[in-house]
Amino acid sequence: MREIINFNVKWAFTKNATEVPATMPEKWDWVTLPHSWNAIDGQDGGADYYRGTAYYAKELKKFDLPEADRYYMEFRGANSSADLYINGKKIASHDGGYSTWRADITDALEMDNLIVVAVDNAENDRVYPQMADFTFYGGLYRDVNIIAVNNSHFDLDYYGGPGLMVTPEVKGEDADVAVEVFLTNPADGQELVYKIYDYEENVIAEVKQAVADTKAVITIPKVHLWHGRKDPYLYRAEVDLVKGEDVLDTVSAPFGCRTFKIDPENGFILNGEEYPLRGVSRHQDRWGLGNALLPEHHREDMEYIYEMGATTIRLAHYQHDQFFYDLCDEMGMVIWAEIPYISKHMPNGRENTISQMKELIVQNYNHPSIVVWGLSNEISMAGSDADLLDNHNLLNDMVHKMDSTRLTTIACVSMCDIHDPYVQIPDVVSYNHYFGWYGGDTSMNGPWFDNFHKTFPNIPIGVSEYGCEALNWHTSKPTQGDYTEEYQAYYHEELIKQLFTRKYLWATHVWNMFDFGADARNEGGENGQNHKGLMTFDRKYKKDSFYAYKAWLSDDPFVHICGKRYVDRVEDVTKVTVYSNLPEVELFVNGKSLGKQASAEHFFYFDVPNEGVSELEAVAGDCTDHSTIRKVEKFNEAYKLKEKGAILNWFDITEPEGYFSLNDTMGDIMANPQGALLIGGLMQQMQKNAGGMAAGFEMNEGMLQMMNGFTIIRLANLMGTAGITFTKEQLLGLNAQLNQIKK
Repeated sequence: MREIINFNVKWAFTKNATEVPATMPEKWDWVTLPHSWNAIDGQDGGADYYRGTAYYAKELKKFDLPEADRYYMEFRGANSSADLYINGKKIASHDGGYSTWRADITDALEMDNLIVVAVDNAENDRVYPQMADFTFYGGLYRDVNIIAVNNSHFDLDYYGGPGLMVTPEVKGEDADVAVEVFLTNPADGQELVYKIYDYEENVIAEVKQAVADTKAVITIPKVHLWHGRKDPYLYRAEVDLVKGEDVLDTVSAPFGCRTFKIDPENGFILNGEEYPLRGVSRHQDRWGLGNALLPEHHREDMEYIYEMGATTIRLAHYQHDQFFYDLCDEMGMVIWAEIPYISKHMPNGRENTISQMKELIVQNYNHPSIVVWGLSNEISMAGSDADLLDNHNLLNDMVHKMDSTRLTTIACVSMCDIHDPYVQIPDVVSYNHYFGWYGGDTSMNGPWFDNFHKTFPNIPIGVSEYGCEALNWHTSKPTQGDYTEEYQAYYHEELIKQLFTRKYLWATHVWNMFDFGADARNEGGENGQNHKGLMTFDRKYKKDSFYAYKAWLSDDPFVHICGKRYVDRVEDVTKVTVYSNLPEVELFVNGKSLGKQASAEHFFYFDVPNEGVSELEAVAGDCTDHSTIRKVEKFNEAYKLKEKGAILNWFDITEPEGYFSLNDTMGDIMANPQGALLIGGLMQQMQKNAGGMAAGFEMNEGMLQMMNGFTIIRLANLMGTAGITFTKEQLLGLNAQLNQIKK
């Protein structure tokens, strides 16, 4: 029988070695897996986290292993390339940091063994990802196991898969379940025993076949359908490889029976019923851990997403832990799974896109939660060329051959022309739009999708990313780019009203459920992170926008007063926003009712007299929530955005009345002939310095249109992520020039 031995404990680790050691190192650090060497420096800003080769070493005595014919070493995640050595001999290599891979180590084992893994997350031009707005944490950050098997066993070599493929087909009230297995070294006299278990683990069907017959079709009468959150019913397929009474090997997989389609007018259809996909994207990392998560971290993430009421998750931008896919099956989440073919097309990376896609599909085929395979994300930032298009057509065709039961999709960057042939390749399309944060305003989102839908009525269109950043900054006059919790709440209120009322959108995914590590970022006052999350990086605080979604999506009654961290307020009458999924809310101030409000949009706005200290209580049905505000004469400076390490803050810039400054938008300045001349010259110099490109961002018409909504100072701060930097003197000099131009 197969045995799986966890191999996580007591590895020696170093970033300082230059070669594979011949003996067990004495001066390396001891670590227990999962582990990442970028858990701190990949989250503190500066774009300076260690990217290179690091080494893990561990001793293994063969007599500590169970008796078996073959031994495989299994890596659940080694980012991003890895070489396995046993006793100084290279056994295997793997490129791709987010998937499972294995190596047969049997013939290399001696009585005493030194296992060394060289893991490398250095920059290159062939392994994805290389350019993206998140940290590429290096390390052995998921489980490492040794699998002991009989010489005859279910396949362990093919793209890290489980050796078992389950394909249910619903036919009326029944389902035909095709169960196919893949064998290594089958022998005469062996047989395969196929079993189907129901949710209560009762055997409901059993078939025995000769070992040469590796596929069985089993009918489940009156099948119980997997129906998302409403009813995530799971069966389990199990296959034994037997010889006589002896079980040589066993594989099993939960599965669900369901039908779905994506309709360009009616959105997502699950089991013949409209089932709106409204949810979030998720990055897997955590504060102080990087990607080295434990099961309890994954489970906590799922609990928060479930509480919010989401029906879908985009698992961005890479393959996630198998444990989390299992949770998605169990909790009824509908999933977009994708590979990290992102931001920058690399001609030398084609083989890596193919291998990562094969691993994604082979390893995750049995999950009923997955409905679309994502080919790429924002890959056309620099425009689509023949090689990029060819790569996408190849991937799209390959996916359809490997899995005829699911659809393909892409996430297009905002400035990608909807007529680009790249947009026509997959079955369904989604766009990443940040109107109201990165240029434009919130009102532009819905009409943009209406235009796409009108232009291409037969292409299902969705929203793969939208969001804005918020930290613990506060204001009563939220404005775009201020990083306040209040602006983020306003932004999501507006986007919810626009997106959730457009039935044709096949799915909408907030960017992002949680703040995440992006070491190149230097904005918002807390460097090294993207703060678009509905919750903080440490999962300790749900921002107000979290509750805006809960009000629309969750059926669990609640009421929430916004602005709990915004206590000190200067105005005599202040606006207090309340969210609830109940139809009516009453607000009390120091025990006195301000009246009841009804809202079909779930957002309630009260004008509250601000005198002394006011205790607020919101009541909706049987639910209550409490908050406090306090009248102050002077604005509390602790609420004002302060850029940590910023070259220049917006409030330090001189703004002569009637004249331009760095605090004006590029669009307004460019509308002035003198301003256009000044900024145009600056843009030309930037293009020249970056060779027409900034870390893959082409200075094309679409990019310039988006940039028009930024103030010059905000644009300058953001340019750091694209490798373009300014000195304080340069910015002050530009501001002085702008101060001479009349509006």
